[in-house]
Amino acid sequence: MAATIDAMRNLSVSAPTGQRSRKEIPPPIHRGMTQLDRDAFKAKVKCLAVRVDEKSVGTLSKNKVVQSQILSMSRRRAIEVDPSTSTNKLLLLDVESEDQLTPEVKEQILPLSKGFVPYEIELGYDHWNAFDILHASLPEELLDDAPAAFTITGHIAHLNLREDYLPYKYLIGQVILDKNHNIRTVVNKLDSIESEFRVFQMEVLAGDDDLLAEAHEAGCKFTFDFSKVYWNSRLSHEHDRLVSQFFQPGQVIADVMAGVGPFAIPAAKKRCFVMGNDLNPESTKWMEKNRIDNKVQDALRISNDDGRAFIQRAPLEIWKRPFAPLPPPAAVQRKLEKERRRAREAAKANRDSAPAPLVGIDAPVTTQTEQPSTRYISHFVMNLPGSALEFLDAYAGCYAPLEQEPDFPGQDQIEMPLVHVHCFTKEIEPEKGERDILERATGYLGHSVTTDMDGYHLHCVRRVAPNKDMYCLTFRLPREVAFKA
Repeated sequence: MAATIDAMRNLSVSAPTGQRSRKEIPPPIHRGMTQLDRDAFKAKVKCLAVRVDEKSVGTLSKNKVVQSQILSMSRRRAIEVDPSTSTNKLLLLDVESEDQLTPEVKEQILPLSKGFVPYEIELGYDHWNAFDILHASLPEELLDDAPAAFTITGHIAHLNLREDYLPYKYLIGQVILDKNHNIRTVVNKLDSIESEFRVFQMEVLAGDDDLLAEAHEAGCKFTFDFSKVYWNSRLSHEHDRLVSQFFQPGQVIADVMAGVGPFAIPAAKKRCFVMGNDLNPESTKWMEKNRIDNKVQDALRISNDDGRAFIQRAPLEIWKRPFAPLPPPAAVQRKLEKERRRAREAAKANRDSAPAPLVGIDAPVTTQTEQPSTRYISHFVMNLPGSALEFLDAYAGCYAPLEQEPDFPGQDQIEMPLVHVHCFTKEIEPEKGERDILERATGYLGHSVTTDMDGYHLHCVRRVAPNKDMYCLTFRLPREVAFKA
């Protein structure tokens, strides 16, 4: 899940109809603070309070004329206990003296008032949000581009701080931790993703030194060591898009760079058959746990192989060793068991009469919407945007070994798979971006990839940097490439 630091960029924000804008008091300025000192953020606000009988304070606070001058401050009540007596309340007003009240407001207050008293509100660190505290602490030259966004993975907030902000990283981390109660750990990425396993070094800025994360997507639970595998919560919509729009129950999905299973696990839960592969042994270790935790052992096979080697062997492997049919879904099984129980009860009640056939008591059942088994791949997924296009050359001849199988019906008798390859482009204009991606895909595949080829689709996933977009290119694998000798 992606999150943005709560931003109160102006000193006033809109208030409910009939009220004045909220009176927002900025925190004390402490430019250049590098270690958080919560006690430094204290302020006092003077205002006027009207003493009102406890039974009448509700009537007065709901008066539409009076509401225009009731103190409206975020995270602060406008009604306080009167310290002088337990029978009265203090209604706080958005002025400091009685002569600042309008005649209309006075006219409504005076009949219920027991007098005006000065009141002082004490504010502390807890009153302000993360944006307020950071903008009161960082140097002025860093305010315009101050860290304003982070990604949440389980209990971990992940930052990517620029070099200018590193002297203040522990301050930033602690403020984010304090102001987001669902976070227990704040980390900062130390370098770009350049390793073969798509992981980056990170340091803990605040909170628990616990990088074992639990994330939830598409009704699935994922557990993994965030420091040793690749996971991007911002891609949850892309995971759902492919699974919901392209994958159908009974199809075989070959996930070439599966990670811990953000495509593989939801697809298997949808009753697809999934071949999940990843080069990182840590990824496959956690994918195995996620396979068990989500109860999709029968629908997901896991391998730890190089992406090119996996692409080359996958078509023959699934042909020679197809998945076994899945048992009916739990709801179907419950319905079937109920029908069987009724049939047994009916048979017992009529044991002296000629028994009628008890359909379904012992017969195996398959769902009508799924194939009992499949021997060919319907989709290849290549979710390694930094280099996935470079793996397209592995499709050359990957289906050729099938022609040596005695029961292979021939090239024209099987449907070729859709290939979904994620990639980056620095071309921000859509037309130029498409042209750039197609040119590179054509070069690596060794075959022309064009907009009019079967199954073609280009989807812009997200902008990852000011001059960098992520796309998913989809096309049907040409037979000329797949069966190349």
